[in-house]
Amino acid sequence: MSGKTRFAPSPTGYLHEGHLLSALYVWAAAEAFGLKIHLRIEDHDQSRARPEYIKSIYEDLEWFGFDYDSDSIQSKRNPVYEEALARLENAGLVYPCFCSRKQLEAENPKSDTGEIVYQGKCRESKTGAQDAPHNLRVIIPDKVIKWHDMRLGDFDENPKLQCGDFPIRDRDMQWTYQFAVCVDDIDEGITHIVRGEDIRSSTARQIALMQLLGRETPPAYLHHPLIVDATGKKLSKRERAHSLRQDRDAGMSKESLLGRVCFKANLQPENTPLTLAEAISLAKQIL
Repeated sequence: MSGKTRFAPSPTGYLHEGHLLSALYVWAAAEAFGLKIHLRIEDHDQSRARPEYIKSIYEDLEWFGFDYDSDSIQSKRNPVYEEALARLENAGLVYPCFCSRKQLEAENPKSDTGEIVYQGKCRESKTGAQDAPHNLRVIIPDKVIKWHDMRLGDFDENPKLQCGDFPIRDRDMQWTYQFAVCVDDIDEGITHIVRGEDIRSSTARQIALMQLLGRETPPAYLHHPLIVDATGKKLSKRERAHSLRQDRDAGMSKESLLGRVCFKANLQPENTPLTLAEAISLAKQIL
């Protein structure tokens, strides 16, 4: 097997344990399947991204010893996104949405997971002054997307029922996560996507969007376990705010940090230091 995977942190803060665990799984998959690794800085949200966080991502990966083959920064790829948007617009698949957050909450049902399922009000009414605040939504076909997770098995999901037509550019003229990652995964030739279980619900809608953009065969997917607390819940924002850099500045070795993360992720029975090679080897358990 050959191809390319990617590690794609958002520079809205310093890297934390969850990022380190995800990196271990990405590098484990790359090693196991003979994949190249692409580092993507996902700074599509310019309201939260900071240059110091971008700099720290490169520095922290170098400190741990994570090597990669190529890299990109979303904020420098605007022409690529504009071209993809134009193709969708030319196909009649994009429309402006003037609904406020309050309207969205009041006028649309929610899925079993609590997500708003947009019913297409602005697609049907086509109302609103074009200079009024609005986002752009893509028209998603009403069909079941069948996809396979290399760890979790087969899924049959209909994005129309999960979320409905979803935004691809927000009211601040920023590209949304869903749109930017789909365009990037196509343009950068990503064949294998390794990411946390918390993103699993985005998969069907991303496959649907990639199909609209011309990619019929989706990437291979593997959604890895997360570090959770004693009750089995994903780490809270307060816990996640503690960065690896803080531990590093406090004098912890990279081996100690790798060992601690693998212990918390149940990859080893005791909190003992590990080399990067040892940690990556343990992460292969889920493959």
